[in-house]
Amino acid sequence: MMPHVFFFLFSSHPYSQLLFVVTFTTFLVNCVEYDILFANRAVNHTGPGHNPLDRNKVTLPDAILPSQQCTQRIQENSWIIFLLIMAAIFWIYRLVKVFCNVLSYWEIRQFYIKALKIRMDELCNFTWQEVQDRLISLQREQQMCIHKKELTELDIYHRILRFKNYMVAMINKSLLPVQLQLPLLGNVVFLTQGLKYNFELILFWGPGSLFQNKWNLHPKYKRNGNRLELAQQLSRVILLMGLANLLLCPFILVWQVLYAFFSYTEVIRREPGSLGARRWSLYGRLYLRHFNELDHELHGRLGRGYKPTSKYMNSFTSPVLTVLAKNIAFFSGSILAVLIALTVYDEDVLTVQHILTAITVLGVVITIARSFIPDEHMVWCPEQLLQCMLAHIHYMPDHWRGNANKSETRDEVAQLFQYKAVFILEELLSPVVTPFILIFHLRNKSLEIIDFFRNFTVEVVGVGDICSFAQMDIRRHGNPTWLSEGQTEASIYQQAENGKTELSLMHFTIKNPRWQPPQESSVFISHLKEKVQHDAQGGPSTQLLLSEAPLCTSLQSNDDSCIRSNTLLSEFASAEMSLHAIYMHEVIPYS
Repeated sequence: MMPHVFFFLFSSHPYSQLLFVVTFTTFLVNCVEYDILFANRAVNHTGPGHNPLDRNKVTLPDAILPSQQCTQRIQENSWIIFLLIMAAIFWIYRLVKVFCNVLSYWEIRQFYIKALKIRMDELCNFTWQEVQDRLISLQREQQMCIHKKELTELDIYHRILRFKNYMVAMINKSLLPVQLQLPLLGNVVFLTQGLKYNFELILFWGPGSLFQNKWNLHPKYKRNGNRLELAQQLSRVILLMGLANLLLCPFILVWQVLYAFFSYTEVIRREPGSLGARRWSLYGRLYLRHFNELDHELHGRLGRGYKPTSKYMNSFTSPVLTVLAKNIAFFSGSILAVLIALTVYDEDVLTVQHILTAITVLGVVITIARSFIPDEHMVWCPEQLLQCMLAHIHYMPDHWRGNANKSETRDEVAQLFQYKAVFILEELLSPVVTPFILIFHLRNKSLEIIDFFRNFTVEVVGVGDICSFAQMDIRRHGNPTWLSEGQTEASIYQQAENGKTELSLMHFTIKNPRWQPPQESSVFISHLKEKVQHDAQGGPSTQLLLSEAPLCTSLQSNDDSCIRSNTLLSEFASAEMSLHAIYMHEVIPYS
């Protein structure tokens, strides 16, 4: 038990890293004599035992103040004391939360061992589907959930992803104010960890949130009569949260700067090109996420889409920027080569002031410049690269089709797949920008948010209140242009955008082949199977095209559920061709 607890404690970044950052920063500010460290003040080592040649040599202990003098400096600085008190309060809060998580971990551990008969040393060898099957079998035997005789795979997903499905739905319906129109910059997507934390705090589990507990929406939000009053109440909560963020902005900003400095400085020195690497943005992870898609499923799918998306983004080059980067790399490399040759000839060159700094800076400049120089063997084929990318990310706006070579399309993909440098900059700006988004943008959405939760919340026996979009009901939330014509009664307000209902249904069915969907969903899946089987009988050319389809390859390597189940793969191998057609917006109407 103890090794697991220690791992749990030290793997909690805000707990362990906050303690180190605060302690180390306090030490650097109050306990280091920088005049001695920078040799601005002479140090004279005299007395027995000292080498006369080292009399003026500065050592690291010379620059560190004694503990009593360091403590006195801290006590005389009221701002340092205030910041330490604030940090201590937050640290104690995190410590209490970590211990609560440890207790929850112990309960979950006992449940796995005693109920599911899975030892901790064997857990890493189990797939999620195997654990889920054992949980469903246990419900049949012991009736853990007293409200239902049997639990379905969808019930389990609903319990795990209750709030995440709401977030995915609100991003899908453009309800959360994460897209901002800024002067000169145009449409900018801004969603950071801090802003997302505030959204969840206001809506789900904070004081004044819409949910009265972890599984039920407060009854007053389900009634239509007092929607204006509730909207005003929510607006006040958002205002208070925005003012609290504004008040804490200096402290959070200092923490963000220190954390970024300690986290990325060594990485930038060692691998300067890492700032030019890309990562899936937080907005992209919510925009591209299916309803009822677990974290490990999403990470695996986006991980497989990383290389094709990188190739698509790198296929856009600027001739002017390329020429400029080549010249900068050449000039910097020439100077660096001379400096290296001089240091090889005589190592005393390194003692010249700022020589090491110049060598380091030139190396960083060369690395950054080379990142803007395209591969000379790269072939320009944006449409094919975009299709390979869509085979994994599954979603695209209508105007992307046929416009893969346009810079506007690339800019929109960049909102989902951002530079790491942009991610770091957004996180640094988050303490300043978040209060204004809450006060001036989210407050204006109060009535829409109240209506959204009232209209799109349903109660499921044994599960509680969930987002109705997460039921993947074709009739209620299907889009008639996405293989559901004649099978949906949804208005434009009720439809999920970009075919998220249909695609989520197909993804969930592939991941959980034993799940029995509702009648309308079964009709949709059956129609899709028939359509694809008919297309698959078109001859060898169709079979070859099917086997080489990017999406087919993607889902064949999807993970355990598709690899393990040959029956499932044989049923849906051809279905991937139609799914690929769906992603490319090639509508297959009902006959």
